[in-house]
Amino acid sequence: MWTNDTEIQFFESTLKEYASPEQLFYYLGGEYFAYVPKGRGAEKQTLQSRNSLIGNFTEKWAKDLLAPIAKIHGLFAVNDVECEEIGLPKKSEADLAFCTTNTRFQKPENIKLIFEIKMSVVSNYRYDDNGVTLIGDHTTHKGIPSLLRSDSMLKAIGKAINIRVSGLGASTIPIVVLGNSPISKGYEHKVDFLKQAGVIQTFLSLSSQPVGSKQTQQSKLFGFQTVQDVVTLQKITDDILSNDSCYFSSMMPKPKLGEIIRIANEEKTDVAKAEKFLLLIRNIQ
Repeated sequence: MWTNDTEIQFFESTLKEYASPEQLFYYLGGEYFAYVPKGRGAEKQTLQSRNSLIGNFTEKWAKDLLAPIAKIHGLFAVNDVECEEIGLPKKSEADLAFCTTNTRFQKPENIKLIFEIKMSVVSNYRYDDNGVTLIGDHTTHKGIPSLLRSDSMLKAIGKAINIRVSGLGASTIPIVVLGNSPISKGYEHKVDFLKQAGVIQTFLSLSSQPVGSKQTQQSKLFGFQTVQDVVTLQKITDDILSNDSCYFSSMMPKPKLGEIIRIANEEKTDVAKAEKFLLLIRNIQ
């Protein structure tokens, strides 16, 4: 799972292959820091250059972690999946998806699970001649990482809604948001509501080193969960893939809704009733 060692690996490998220290660290008082420590001035610095680098790293890392689970189900873990039919164009691909074919360009029926990745450097580090050293968890610096950021949460929610309203092709594809931090208290009710509404199946933190008893480890209805090991991650993923569900949403007069329920109830089995109900809802919309 995601650990401080993973973050150190990101810095070391990126420094070796792609970037200068100035692209990865804040330079404060002659020292390099991953984040501005609390009590230190930022000296009007804004570090944007790290975003795409950590984004590429976390998407590949998540693929490597989840590929064996996909394989168990006879599926492929694929980065940057495009599918215009369900709102995943070139500039807004799925960060990661489980698919029946190993290609970026997919048909809706071949996509079995979509992952939106909102991961970042969480803890704070110092870089010097001795390398990269951990100096504190996320409570010791001024940064707001991963799922603790409101803009990250809102972007993930917005993308999921865009997929859901794109058409029937996305109605049976589950969506999971992957992070590596807790969520803020203000989002606990929201993530549970999104799960109940079927918009997003769950938000997961893949960090095996959660910080502090005051941090949310799990929301009441499991709209957010902190995953401690791969076995738990596989169980969550297995349950989502085996749940034959269908997303629907509508707003209509109660008499019309009652009519649809009455007609659907004439079918003989529960599954047939559900299929009839969904068909009638869609035909009206």
